[in-house]
Amino acid sequence: MDSLAELDTRVAGCSACPRLVEWREEVGRTKRAAFQDWTYWARPVPGFGPADASLLIIGLAPAAHGGNRTGRMFTGDRSGDVLYRAMYEVGLASQPTSVAADDGLELHGVRVTAPVHCAPPENKPTPGERDTCRPWLVQELTLLRPTLRAVVVLGAFGWQAALPAFTEAGWTVPRPRPVFAHGARVPLDGLNLFGCFHVSQRNTFTGKLTPEMLRDVLRRAGQAAGLPVK
Repeated sequence: MDSLAELDTRVAGCSACPRLVEWREEVGRTKRAAFQDWTYWARPVPGFGPADASLLIIGLAPAAHGGNRTGRMFTGDRSGDVLYRAMYEVGLASQPTSVAADDGLELHGVRVTAPVHCAPPENKPTPGERDTCRPWLVQELTLLRPTLRAVVVLGAFGWQAALPAFTEAGWTVPRPRPVFAHGARVPLDGLNLFGCFHVSQRNTFTGKLTPEMLRDVLRRAGQAAGLPVK
């Protein structure tokens, strides 16, 4: 794989997991009432952000009526609203909203991706689907390696999926593997790995993850990546 643009194209054409293919396409046909006028993307959602990013944010998987609808990571759902507003507030995004792939949003030195690129039923990929999708993350990490200096992983599922990918991409991951925790910081061969609670509605509505907590992790990761943050 020569470039992230080529990787993104190949990701978007993947059909390796039958259950996920069936689900994402069914959601695209039936739609949600509020989005009946939309033509759903209904394909794997590639990463989003510049090819020379020094900070990577790793989520879980696209939302059925978010990324699966819009074709862009964390775009068109409440989790994305929380994430991109926080990124904007610390200087990592050009605007606080992310509603469509053509809305003009730009990320400053940051790329956003996920260990599973298709929307899963109930937001729960199986371990097998996670492992089948891992080579895409390994290739993404490999292509980003020349510029990558920090990574924020959102949630325990993403953490468990990302650590083996870092190993396969050539980083030395400590043994035993570091345990996920909000605010965790793990050095990996010149790269800093940060843990953050996922920006799910369950976490943000209950106050488990507050905007201040999210901004703090993004700010520290941005600094570790050498980015100008507020």
